[in-house]
Amino acid sequence: MKPEVTPTVVKNCQAEETVSSLLALNASLSPGEAAIKLFGKKEKTGKPSSDADDDLSPASTQDLEIASSCGKWGPTRPGDLFLRVYHDVLCCLEADPLGGVVSPALIGTYGSIPLSVIAPLVDLIRHMSNVIVRAKKEVLFATCSWSASDAIDLISDALKELSRRAGARGERVVVKIIFDKAGPKQFVNPHQKVPVEVYTGEKIKLPHPNEIPNLDLEVSSLHVPLLGTLHAKFMVVDRQIGIVESNNMENNANMEMMTHLEGPVVDSLYDSFLITWYEALDPPLPTRNSPAIHGGFSTSNEPSFQKLFDQGDTREQQAIVQDGNKAKEHLAPHNPGDPHYDNTLADEITRVQAMYSPRPGESRVSAINRHLNDTSKSKAEPTAPDPEPGFEFTPYIAHEKEDMPMAIVSRRPHGSPSNADAFVPQNEAFLSCIRNAKKSIFIQTPDLNAFQLLPALVAAVKRSVEITYYVCLGYNDAGEMMPGQGGTNETFAAKLYKELTPQERTLLHVHWYTAKDQSKPIHHQFSQRACHVKLLIADGHVGIQGSGNQDTQSWYHSQEINIMIDSEATCRKWREGIERNQNTGTYGRGSQEDGAWRDEHGHEAEGATKKSAPPMSWVKGAVGMAKKLQAKGGF
Repeated sequence: MKPEVTPTVVKNCQAEETVSSLLALNASLSPGEAAIKLFGKKEKTGKPSSDADDDLSPASTQDLEIASSCGKWGPTRPGDLFLRVYHDVLCCLEADPLGGVVSPALIGTYGSIPLSVIAPLVDLIRHMSNVIVRAKKEVLFATCSWSASDAIDLISDALKELSRRAGARGERVVVKIIFDKAGPKQFVNPHQKVPVEVYTGEKIKLPHPNEIPNLDLEVSSLHVPLLGTLHAKFMVVDRQIGIVESNNMENNANMEMMTHLEGPVVDSLYDSFLITWYEALDPPLPTRNSPAIHGGFSTSNEPSFQKLFDQGDTREQQAIVQDGNKAKEHLAPHNPGDPHYDNTLADEITRVQAMYSPRPGESRVSAINRHLNDTSKSKAEPTAPDPEPGFEFTPYIAHEKEDMPMAIVSRRPHGSPSNADAFVPQNEAFLSCIRNAKKSIFIQTPDLNAFQLLPALVAAVKRSVEITYYVCLGYNDAGEMMPGQGGTNETFAAKLYKELTPQERTLLHVHWYTAKDQSKPIHHQFSQRACHVKLLIADGHVGIQGSGNQDTQSWYHSQEINIMIDSEATCRKWREGIERNQNTGTYGRGSQEDGAWRDEHGHEAEGATKKSAPPMSWVKGAVGMAKKLQAKGGF
């Protein structure tokens, strides 16, 4: 039977009650109790997408009206493509109303994105730390891997500064942090409170309560055995600012992506955090009666931010480069152990850009190489030419104010090793974008090998949709070789091309991540350059950004969080940022015979994996999977 948006789903989406609204009425409830009170103990998915997709035809006009009625879109009605995807997402919610880890009434929403970041991990954390120190009431932070690193040092410094500022105001700030941690206790209860002596130890390195006397800090962990990883990465501050990001909290060589969100969508992220936390909140959250939809803070009202757009939307990135060049002599970098916080987002943008500006005697590419080596703890030599003026690396991307339709398209954690947990909002959003696109699909992800993607991408190409995807060479290859894990990126690309005719192959473009300072891909095994961005754009105006990879783990096991937007202007700037801040499009293109990258002499990159796994590769894969499940894994 064809999946449909049932009357029950419509009722839930149009309801006034949510998990967060129940906690506002009764602070003694835990989020888990509120969820059960509203929706019962439904935690089972519907039939797998691979079965459901056989029946799916594009949503009808009536279907689109039903979907539109299930969201609060603000000033702009979503376009048909967005609504088709949203309709397919809602079809998942009959079996599990909280399958998207958010109350149904908060799935379809709207908001603005004043800032996107496409940069090395530490540059994302620089922004997060600035947002944290400006908090007035609460900080809610969820992530996957948490290990001693520059990222942790920046967050710890920020928490100490936040405590100092709160004390100066005579106030207290509530801070909740949750991350993934697998252990024996999770077999009893997937949610475990982390004791002070553990979270202040050398492995986690959060401040001791004595160091942050004006903060009420509570730390928890979540893991659903065996494979149900908490992979969602997001933060909510004062119920006014939301951050959705791709990065873990560790040292690595990854290029990452983040969006800074404001407006009613922050209420959706707040609700997602409560559902993720699940257990009682001690103390209760101070903003439980102050939803973002009632208005408040807006970055777009800051005069310094408005000034970025004095000469129009196409000018601000060049203005950012010029400001960074002027400021490099007098602005100290915001570093772990030596923080320099800014009062406004515009000032942050200038300070970070200054770190990419050439010093005396440096070329532009040498400046980029210096910064990428600093953040990756590596010594890679630059091989790319200087970027042309207008194509400099600009990590912080400012957006003019636009209230755009948004949807939260996420998934719960699923511990069983089977890949049956497929019919969930995240997966349906990805598949529906591919299914319903008429012109183009762009994807960037570390790995692309979820088994449902192969027929979906082939079908899209066969109906003349142009597919471009960027992946990382060798990312978690050992783990991806395990049976049921989808195989390496090289193997998947070869399978994909094999399904297409020579003429159809001209519509498929596989590229391998190439850093901005490089002229060829560097295999992940060398820990010098890698990409961890998770982004999908359909027809140039529907975008999905968040924590979800296009691999087996993210599709069938991990808890993920993603935002879907309907905005041509934002999607265009995302694509421009992707191209400005890496050389993947220029130097990383694979063969249109099998997708493999080869140099001008026909040689594959050093370390490239053979297209077919050798005998006993599962042994290597088992070791790789074990590493993925460690706290400092490849998620």
